[in-house]
Amino acid sequence: MPYSHPQALTREEALGRIGHLLPGALAFAGTAGFINSIALGVFRSPVSHMTGAVSYLGIDFAAGRSRDAIATLSIILAFMVGAGLAGFVIGAENLAPGRRYGVALVGEALLLAVAMALLVSGRRFGVPLIAMACGVQNATTSSYCGLMIRTTHVTGTVTDIGVMMGQWLRHRHIERRKLLFMIGLVTAFGAGVWIGALADGRWGPASLTIAAAGCLTAGGSIGLFPQWFSQSTKREI
Repeated sequence: MPYSHPQALTREEALGRIGHLLPGALAFAGTAGFINSIALGVFRSPVSHMTGAVSYLGIDFAAGRSRDAIATLSIILAFMVGAGLAGFVIGAENLAPGRRYGVALVGEALLLAVAMALLVSGRRFGVPLIAMACGVQNATTSSYCGLMIRTTHVTGTVTDIGVMMGQWLRHRHIERRKLLFMIGLVTAFGAGVWIGALADGRWGPASLTIAAAGCLTAGGSIGLFPQWFSQSTKREI
């Protein structure tokens, strides 16, 4: 990310020193899984990560399914726009927790609310808006204190877990706290998918209200009490 500059605080240090980092990351990973599960119930392409979307785009073009290809392309572009919006809001200078993060999360909540309204009314245009919301979230968490924490997909996280396990088998030192953190992210994402599937089966796209409410609460809390998040980070650093 162009605004994610290296920080003095490493991820290993942050895991032990920033009290709200772990629960916050797990909550966002679960939210992304929840959102992705509901979106997949509407359209076959994932919205929280772009690997599957780009793959489907190539398949759609090869099969001559122009309508599906356009829909998939809109998801990819929307995710990118969402990341861009987060980068614009948060900026490159202030990487400490503060109101800008709250604004970004409130924006994610609004996108999810509008997407829910569109999908409930039968308009599939709500799917790209969900992807845009995921782009906002991923860019926001990736810039948090410069830690580059991905919460909307788990490919890199699973890779890191495998690498660390291989190093452990060779009796090399590994950061156990970091390993547990990453395992928690993958578990939270999977749990979110499971809960999302259950919610989608019962309430359909209206289930996005739950995710929107969660993002609005998180963003509102950061916006109203930025000093708590900033002080808890600075105090530990």
